[in-house]
Amino acid sequence: MPRRRIRVTDVPLEAAFDALRTELGVPSDFPPDVTEEAKRTPPLQAYDDATDLPLLTIDPPTSTDLDQAMHLSRQGTGYRVRYAIADVAAFVVPGGFLDAETHRRVATLYFPDEKVPLHPPLLSEGAASLLPDQVRPAALWTIDLDEEGRTTAADVRRALVRSRAKLAYEGVQRAIDSGTAEEPLLLLKEIGALRERLEVERGGISLNVPEQEIVERDGTYALTYRAPLPAEGWNAQISLLTGMAAADLMLTHGTGVLRTLPAAPDGAVGRLRRTAHALHIDWPHHVSYAELVRSLDPAIPHHAAFLLECTTLLRGAGYTVFRDGVLPAITTHAAVAAPYAHCTAPLRRLVDRYASEICLAVVAGETVPDWVRAALDALPGEMTEGSRRANKAERACVDIVEAALLKDRVGEVFDGCVVDVDERRPTVGTVQLETPAVIGRVEGTGLQLGERLRVRLTQADPAAPKVRFAPA
Repeated sequence: MPRRRIRVTDVPLEAAFDALRTELGVPSDFPPDVTEEAKRTPPLQAYDDATDLPLLTIDPPTSTDLDQAMHLSRQGTGYRVRYAIADVAAFVVPGGFLDAETHRRVATLYFPDEKVPLHPPLLSEGAASLLPDQVRPAALWTIDLDEEGRTTAADVRRALVRSRAKLAYEGVQRAIDSGTAEEPLLLLKEIGALRERLEVERGGISLNVPEQEIVERDGTYALTYRAPLPAEGWNAQISLLTGMAAADLMLTHGTGVLRTLPAAPDGAVGRLRRTAHALHIDWPHHVSYAELVRSLDPAIPHHAAFLLECTTLLRGAGYTVFRDGVLPAITTHAAVAAPYAHCTAPLRRLVDRYASEICLAVVAGETVPDWVRAALDALPGEMTEGSRRANKAERACVDIVEAALLKDRVGEVFDGCVVDVDERRPTVGTVQLETPAVIGRVEGTGLQLGERLRVRLTQADPAAPKVRFAPA
């Protein structure tokens, strides 16, 4: 996909982002009592000392809220994954001011001009973050894998850790591709590839869909299409591995909170088959949905259009709580094709703190803390509302930048591809421009899914914000 950056320089977008935050009811500064409580020094006497473990983090280069650090090694004919997760619970007093504030915020929100964190920055970017060369409390997972990458044992304990390096995805990819990476990074590719093969075997899905991305540079904003690097996929597999191990521990114990997604109904899969046919994508009946998705190239417009349609099958994910040995009807996440739990991003997502606490208690042979059990029933609703707000904020920010980018170009003609057509209203669809990196609504007769189309910009209103096109 095009990687050209498109800049917006003459529109006061910060005012629009401020208005969006007000509309969504996004919290602003942390109250003084919350900030004061966040300054407390946690008791760490009972933590194991794992500071000799040469952990490293892999994140976007500007990130400072670092949830995870890893060390990968060979273990006999298999592998050992050591995965440290920031122990946020060490800093949060159950029932205290900070605890209540995190339940109000639910998740970190990302806007082009600022980040609205779940925890005060002195924690999320300071005392609780797994920054390099700093001793930090963590939930340290040890997961052993066989030569095929299958889990043979999983354990998690509280430990003090110290990351040795803060790496970025691009640098990791270059080091692996050039052969200059040391063994822990080379093993990221090796283990990641094994886990990807197991994902295929399970029938799991990882959609490699190019995303619109807002970038900031020199005080301006730009839109670009971005496809994930392979290293990001391998890194995601380590997180998925840990989330699956956490789910298995909670299911064995009989109390927990899972990330679940029901299997897609037959009608949805049938619709996708019709979409594949319309896009001239060969989908033999003996080929599974998972196999087909992995065979597609997102750089090809009609493949990208189909992958975008595939995201409809991922809607409906939620959080499922269970307790006291009574397991829920649905325990799996259809895209993962296994039981799965969110537990690896507690600095940025509320539910992860609770999943981590349950797993720590299970492995230690202790009772799940009362404060965890008391919060479980409300978590699914809180997380659903938090996810809704985060998704709306992300889409609205892109809409604002798109409208600002195009506001002076109404009437111009652009090259694009029809990536969606409304089945109920075939005169309404979605077009993805080649350049600039804009995805907008198109209205007109004869829209054909996957067709390359020249479209005329008919509306671009930063105040709404809306961008509309019509066939040229």
